[in-house]
Amino acid sequence: MSPAGLPRLPDRGSSPFETARTRFCFSERIRRGGRRVAAREHLRAAHLAFEQLGARLWAARAEQELRVTGEMLPRAAESPFTVLTAQERAVAAAIARGATNREAAATLFLSPKTIEMHLSRVFRKLGLRPRAELARQYATAEQAGALG
Repeated sequence: MSPAGLPRLPDRGSSPFETARTRFCFSERIRRGGRRVAAREHLRAAHLAFEQLGARLWAARAEQELRVTGEMLPRAAESPFTVLTAQERAVAAAIARGATNREAAATLFLSPKTIEMHLSRVFRKLGLRPRAELARQYATAEQAGALG
C-alpha cells in the first residue's frame, strides 16, 4: 500500500498497453471509491498512452471516465469527410492525390462511370466543386489526423 492508502501500481517493466490498462482499471477503482480528483492523474496518463498506442476503444473508455470525474476535455474537430461512405472516401482520396477518373477506377477496381458517380456525391456532400478544393480539404483533414 502507498502512503495515501492506495494499492501500488506494478513496475514499469510491463508492456505500455498493460501499464495503461492497469492505470485505467486502478483509476476506475479510485473514482468509484469517491476520489474523483485522485483518479484523474491515472486516467490522463492511461488516456494519453492509449492514444499513442492507437488503442481507440480504450482511449474512448478512458475519455469517458475522465468526463465522469468532471474533467473538461476538448472535442476533436470533426472532419467533413465523416459524412462520406467508405467508397466515397476512397474515391475522394484517390482524386485528392491527383489521380484522374480512369486512374482512380483502375486503382479501386471500379469503372470510370462509377468513379464519376461517387465523385459527384462527394462534391455534393462536401459542398465543393473544383478538384483543387477537394485536394486542399483532404490535405488539411489528413494533416489534422481527422480522416480516421
